[in-house]
This record gives sequence, C-alpha cells and structure tokens, in this order.
Amino acid sequence: MIKRRKLLKSLAVSRRRIRKIWLSNSGDWHWLASKPASVLSINRLLWRESVPSLSFFVMLTLSGIISTLGLLSGSTATVIGAMIIAPLMGPIISIAFAVTVANRRLMKRALLTLVLGTLVTVLSAALVCQLTGLRTLTEEIVLRTEPTLIDLFVGMAAGAAGAFSKSRKHIADAFPGVAISVALVPPLSTIGIGIALQNQTVWLGSSLLFAANLTGVIFSGILIFLWQEYGSPKRAKGGLLLSVFVLTAIGIPLGFSLNQLLLQSNTRQQVRRLVRDELNLLDGAELQSLRLSRRDRIFYIEMKIIARPDSITESQIADAQRFLQEDLGYPVQLRVQVIPIQEFLIPAVP
Repeated sequence: MIKRRKLLKSLAVSRRRIRKIWLSNSGDWHWLASKPASVLSINRLLWRESVPSLSFFVMLTLSGIISTLGLLSGSTATVIGAMIIAPLMGPIISIAFAVTVANRRLMKRALLTLVLGTLVTVLSAALVCQLTGLRTLTEEIVLRTEPTLIDLFVGMAAGAAGAFSKSRKHIADAFPGVAISVALVPPLSTIGIGIALQNQTVWLGSSLLFAANLTGVIFSGILIFLWQEYGSPKRAKGGLLLSVFVLTAIGIPLGFSLNQLLLQSNTRQQVRRLVRDELNLLDGAELQSLRLSRRDRIFYIEMKIIARPDSITESQIADAQRFLQEDLGYPVQLRVQVIPIQEFLIPAVP
C-alpha cells in the first residue's frame, strides 16, 4: 500500500513537471505552419525543370560520364557524385504532376525531355565504355543488373519524397538526397555499358531496374500530389490506372527475383555453416570466399580455400559434394579452388 502511494505521488509530480515544461514552451506558432505551394507556383517550377535546355543536357551528359566511369572502376563514391548532379528527377516529377492536374502541355514537354535525356545518358555511357576499353563487370555494375521488389519500393518512396519536397519550399534542399536514393542515372549508364559490351543480361537487367524506379516515382508522385489536393482523382484516373498496370507487370518478375535472392542468401548461410561445422575441408585451412548461384534447380557452389599443398584431396571434395547435396535437397555442382600456402622459417643465428 505504501509503495503504491509513493508510485502515485511520483507519477503526479512527473505529470506536473511535464505540464510546466509544456506551458513554458507553448505559444502561437502558426507562423511556422507549412502549407503546400500554389498550383501556379509548382507548375512554373516544374516547367522550368522540364525544358530540354542546353544546361539540362550538359549536366546530364556529365552525370552519365561520371556514373559510367564510377561503374567501370567500381567506385561507389563516384557513382553517388553522378547521382547528385543528375537533373533527370525533375521531368519525372513533372510527369506525375501533369497527370494529377491534367496538364497535357507539361506532360508532352516532360516526356520529350525524359526520352531525350535517357537516350543521351545511354549513348554517352556506351561511348565512354568503348573509349576506355574496360571490359570487367564490377560489383557496381552487377548490382544494377539484378533488380528486386525492394528497388521498386525504393522508387516509390523516393517519388513520394520528391513530390512532397517540390510542394514545400522549406524542404527543397532534400531534393538532391531524393535523387541519390532512387539512382536513375546509374541504371541508364549500365544499359549503355551492356550495349557497348554486347551483353544482353546487363542491359536487360538494368532496363528493368530503370523501369521499376521510373514507374514507382511517377505512381507515388501522383498519390502525393492528390493527397495535397492538387488536381483531382477524376483527372488522374487514366494515369493512375496505367501506373498500376505497369507496376503490376514489373512487380511480378521483381517479386520472383526477390524470392530467388532470399533463397540464395539463406542457402549461402546454410552452406557456409555446413562447410565450417560439418565438413572436414577446413581442418588446418581457411575459407577465403564462397559464391553460390542457382540455375534450372541446380546449385552451383564455388569455394576458394587457403590450405597447405596436397592437404585436400579430390575424394574429400566428392564427399563434400554428396553431403551438401543430401542436406540441401537439390543437385549441387561443387567447384573448389585450393590456394597453396608456402611457409618459410629461418631460425635466428646468434
């Protein structure tokens, strides 16, 4: 009973203190209230960003060149720098706004700018790839050839942030961050690299990634503009239905891709655990790398092991392959590269 009274007294004191702090910092803050910009103001802003001007193409071309060089060299920082200066997000948000308010002139202008900008970026990337002579598919390139449903969600979130920042002047500084998050130029540069290398897997995968980002940005941008009472659902009905159809068509293969990625990730962890805990391959050896892929219901596992010469035999590899196949429940093709260790010990001479 005494403890309960002390607890109630403590809660009452805390409540009075919180109320005192709240009242001392309360006031009339209506002047800080954030209101959406007018339709005319946003229309003028987006119209300027959708004009296929010399400045637009110069900045986009430079962004494409920087992005391509960053992808070919495997430099993440360089690719991020290319995203910051890319002006491609403007026309895409303009398309979303034009659909919402049924502005056909802005729609045509933004679409023209987007198409021309896309072609310029792809062509500049292909040209840079040919001139440099680099043919290695770095990790930065490969990452943009295997899109999943996660990339579609990123595009939708970025589109919502982009549309909202355009309607609020005080958060306009967040727009470069939106451009970085959705990453529109690197997929286009990857398409150009794939065309230059005549690699169908590269340019098809990156095309799907760009389509997912583009559709996600437009769809969520339309929803944000409608939420802020720009235009009307009746005017935007056609654009919304088309966006939903494209999102569904793209989302199906991306969903399968995500499922495949999760399966490979879980299987990779399982294989790594089996190799370390169940097999005797690593007795006195070290696992340097493990790669796993799946095609036609067959797992292809590649391992690099650092060990002493002749410490691992072919029969051990065959036993490991059979064990993995039985544990995983799928056919397994196992490839093991043993990197021999040479150790020299020269004793000290007094």
